[in-house]
Amino acid sequence: MIGRVMSRRPAAMRVLTRLQYREAILVSIVMAVVAAVGWLVSPFWVAVAVAMQLVIGGLGAVWLIGPARTELGFARYATLATAGVTLTLFGRLLVPSIGLLLTPVVALLLFSVIRLELGLSEAGQRRVGLDLALVGMVFAAAAGIQGMIPADAWPPGLVLLMILSAVPALRAAEARGRSGVEAVGQAVLHLVAVAQVATAVGLLQLPGVVGAAITALGFHAWGGAAEALDEGAPGRSVLLEFGALAVLGLVVALLLFDG
Repeated sequence: MIGRVMSRRPAAMRVLTRLQYREAILVSIVMAVVAAVGWLVSPFWVAVAVAMQLVIGGLGAVWLIGPARTELGFARYATLATAGVTLTLFGRLLVPSIGLLLTPVVALLLFSVIRLELGLSEAGQRRVGLDLALVGMVFAAAAGIQGMIPADAWPPGLVLLMILSAVPALRAAEARGRSGVEAVGQAVLHLVAVAQVATAVGLLQLPGVVGAAITALGFHAWGGAAEALDEGAPGRSVLLEFGALAVLGLVVALLLFDG
């Protein structure tokens, strides 16, 4: 009897996984529609759309992911909502050029985020997709905020960027195996590094989304350096590898500024 129960368990898990994915698709579609509405309305209603993304994404993540597990962290419950907010802001840059045509793409991206979180059910698993998603959130947030707030009013924009980047920073720390106060401390250091890059590119007033791309590059570089140090890489090699990324971003910024 025990053998029969154990043999049925994988089948039951597959059924549960299918149900989770169907629910994830539904949540993603609803959030994509809310994002599309946010692309077309006035700033006041954008705030309403952002609030709806936070509610739908937060409750949807709790519904889909299930009970919290300390070793996997708690920020994963907020990544879906953060992705919805950043895509809502970023999409306003593309209206009215291609605008609503991107709604299915947004639904696919949101589903990918929750799919990644559902797949990372064990500590220490490979998380390349999650790292890319976190960098994408920072880029979308920086570009979207830049499109809504004038360049000469950079302090409010910087504050909003830090608020939205807090979740990716904390999620990156927890994905590296950190938890509790240690995870929060690493997230704060991560935000300080991103704030320095964002301030520099904001003062340079770079054209288009170049500043947002460099900010996202800074987020990626700091996270990669922290992970390399955690895995025992020599400090000198980490400095050379990820310092080269920072220098590359700086050179691009200066060339664009001079132009």
